[in-house]
Amino acid sequence: MKKDKLLAIGEALIDFAPKQIGVPLKDVLEFKRDVGGAPANVCGAFAKLGGRAGMITQLGKDAFGDCIVEELQGFGIDTRFILRTEEANTALAFVSLEEDGSRDFSFYRKPSADMLFPPEALKKEWFDDAYTLHFCSVALVDSPMRQAHVKAIDMALDCGALISFDPNVRFPLWDDHEALKGTILEFMPKAHILKISDEELEFITGYKDIDEAAPLLFKGNTAMVIYTMGSGGAMCLTKNSRAQAPSRRVKAVDTTGAGDGFIGSFLYQLWRDGVDVPALDGLTEEQMEEYITFSNRFCEYSVFGNGAIASYPTEEQLKQYVMENP
Repeated sequence: MKKDKLLAIGEALIDFAPKQIGVPLKDVLEFKRDVGGAPANVCGAFAKLGGRAGMITQLGKDAFGDCIVEELQGFGIDTRFILRTEEANTALAFVSLEEDGSRDFSFYRKPSADMLFPPEALKKEWFDDAYTLHFCSVALVDSPMRQAHVKAIDMALDCGALISFDPNVRFPLWDDHEALKGTILEFMPKAHILKISDEELEFITGYKDIDEAAPLLFKGNTAMVIYTMGSGGAMCLTKNSRAQAPSRRVKAVDTTGAGDGFIGSFLYQLWRDGVDVPALDGLTEEQMEEYITFSNRFCEYSVFGNGAIASYPTEEQLKQYVMENP
């Protein structure tokens, strides 16, 4: 069976993005509804570029859950792995945007439906054709969903899938930041690919410099680290090689989902080129530079639009954009 599907597990939610820019969250008067959640966004990037993607989560039996399912289907994302429950509502996130596109969040998930996803609902056959399984830290709070992650990762590994982890640190969701750090450190070695930002590096590792932090990052299964630095570009590291590509400076409208778009588009390129787990170590500097340059441009395109998945380009749209903006 051809392994050509990206699966992501975790939260899918509604982002309420502000219609006013540069206003603190407490002063925002109007919001626009967008489908979001980092794992769902990664599915969206992969699918927009032409890959197959499926989302593993649980939503409430409510209007917001209906909205998420319909929009994900509209983007070509497989929703067969989404459960519905009446025990909790679909998660919501209210966002404020600064003039530079940076964000502030307020989450409504105490608990939300995704946190109650029962591990026993996972089925091994879901992973038979999975090229990769992607996850983040938001859904790793102490809940049934955390145990579902452990089980899903084991199932995916048994099927030979590549495991990708983006900590995607969200401090407001954790009362105990040391527990957040410990959880990230616990799950990092399970992943073959780790995506981490310059804003997260010191919190997770205690180091500001990626070279000093590297020994803590390359543990267990981890064979590749993708280090994003916002306007400073991105770096891709393996145990044998590294590459770096700059970002172009642009005026961002909304950075929501940009990091998710980066890793989703990066995973798409690996799948497109048939790069499996053993091949990660053998990638050349030129290949890695090509991949992160592509993902940088994917993110660049996305920040001109509002929301996450809706702002992501198709491969044809991205090619056209790059031709017009070399």
